[in-house]
Amino acid sequence: MSLSMHAISVPAFVRTFKAMHTWFDKAQAHADARKFDSVNYLGLRLAPDMLPLNRQVQIATDMAKGCVARLSGQDVPKWDDNEASLDDLRARVAKAVDYVQSVPAALIDGSEEREIVLPMRQGEVRYAGQAYVLTYVLPNVYFHATAAYALFRHAGVDIGKRDFLG
Repeated sequence: MSLSMHAISVPAFVRTFKAMHTWFDKAQAHADARKFDSVNYLGLRLAPDMLPLNRQVQIATDMAKGCVARLSGQDVPKWDDNEASLDDLRARVAKAVDYVQSVPAALIDGSEEREIVLPMRQGEVRYAGQAYVLTYVLPNVYFHATAAYALFRHAGVDIGKRDFLG
């Protein structure tokens, strides 16, 4: 039995993003217990040349919504990257879950060979649908989610592997 394009993408996005809600909740509790503003988390970086936590979450959600839109032949929704609090990030993640779940599996399935063209600074990159999901989108979602997770851990938030896995 083969897996459908919907099955290899949407459930992974949803699980990862629902796990993020736990991270946000625990980060808020951590900030409250130590009496600091949780907005401080948004600018965290592990290295000076790394994007901050808020961008990690934005990119992860952009990857998922872009994937589902492209595989289903729709325009990628444009969202402002203006999240300024944990609640804003939580809302963005919830919006991403709602969006990826709103696209019917029937529009995504069968897109294994659909040509996906991504504009990049160095020029267009082309993928077949299945390669796009497996070699570009999923690694990117997990990379940026892992970076956000690591930033919270580095800040002392009490999250662990179970929290990452959901």
